[in-house]
Order: sequence, then C-alpha cells, then structure tokens
Amino acid sequence: MVLRTALVVAALAAITFAARAEDRSVLLNCKAMVERASKNTGTATEAELTRCRQVIREWALRDARTTVDEQGRPLK
Repeated sequence: MVLRTALVVAALAAITFAARAEDRSVLLNCKAMVERASKNTGTATEAELTRCRQVIREWALRDARTTVDEQGRPLK
C-alpha cells in the first residue's frame, strides 16, 4: 500500500514538473538555436530543434492569450 502511494505521488510529481512553463530565457535560447541551425547544418540535433520549435510555438500561443505584460501592465 505504501509503495503504491509512493508511485502515485512520484507519477504526479513527474507530470507536474513536466507541465510547468519555461521562463523567457528558454524561449530566447531556443530562438537562437533555431536561428543558428538554419545557417549552419549540424549545430544541433533534430530532437533539440524539435523541442525548441515546440517551445517557440507554446510561447506564441501563450503571448496571443496574454492581456498584460510581464510587469502586469495592460498591453496596448
């Protein structure tokens, strides 16, 4: 019973950590990586590029839904 509870807690923790949003520095790093990869082939693996493209897409969707900036001021 204790083992099963521990497994459930571990699974929920893993899901929670995977679902948390990246900060804007991750977005900036991914944009830079994709830019470098478009100029030079072989600078990043396909898995890294796929993940970065996903991060960029998620940020674009998040920014489209946002009505305030990072300081909480309304967007113009």
